[in-house]
Amino acid sequence: MWNMRNETVINMEKRRAMKGFAACAQVDAYWESLRQSGDVPSRADVDPRGIEDALNYAFVLESIGPGLARIRIAGMHLSETMGMEVRGMPVSSFISPASREAFARALGAVTSGPAKMTIDLRGESGWGQPPLEARMLLLPLRSDLGDVNRILGCFETLGKLGKTPRRFTLAKAHKTPLDICESAQRNQLAGYQAQPPRAPDIAEAKDLSDGAEGQHPPYLRLVISDS
Repeated sequence: MWNMRNETVINMEKRRAMKGFAACAQVDAYWESLRQSGDVPSRADVDPRGIEDALNYAFVLESIGPGLARIRIAGMHLSETMGMEVRGMPVSSFISPASREAFARALGAVTSGPAKMTIDLRGESGWGQPPLEARMLLLPLRSDLGDVNRILGCFETLGKLGKTPRRFTLAKAHKTPLDICESAQRNQLAGYQAQPPRAPDIAEAKDLSDGAEGQHPPYLRLVISDS
C-alpha cells in the first residue's frame, strides 16, 4: 500500500512537470514546508519570498460560506485572465456556470476536510478564444484565530489567453485529504489562544489597495491584515 501511494505521488509530480505547471508545483512545495507537525499552516506564516517565482499566479481566498470564497489577494495573471481587477470577486467567477456546482463542492472540501485540491480546467472556446488549459491548486490555511477558512492558491494557464474574460469548465479534480494529528491540532489551537494577534511581518509598508489609480500592483504581497 505504501509503495503504491509513493508511486502515485511520484507519477503526479512527473505529470505536473510534463504539463508545465511549474508555479503550482512551487506553491505546493512551499505550503508543504510550512506544515508543522503535519498541521494546516497559518496564513500569517506565508512569506511571499518563499514563492517568489510564482507570485504572478498565486492568490489567497477567504471562505465566506460552504463552497463559497472571495479573492482577497491575487497575482497579476488572474487579473490578466479575466481582463479586470479580481480582488473581492468570488473565485467562482473563473468558472463557467455549468461547472460551478462541482467547483463549489471541491472548494468546500478544502476547508471542511481539510484537504488539498488540484483542479484541472479547460477554457471555454469562442471567437478570439483559442483552446486553453489551466490548473487551480487550493491549499487550506488557518486564520489568525485558528479556523481553517483561508486558502492559499495558484492559478496557471497553458496557451494563449486570447480575448478576455476567460472562463473555464472543470475537467478533473483530485482531492488529497490531510491526516492531521490530534495533538498537533490541540497545540496549534492552544498557541492561537495564548498569543496576542500577530502584527504583519512582511510586505505591508504599503497595502495592495494603495497602488496608483487604475494600475495593478507590481507584485503580489501575500501577508495583509484581515479586515
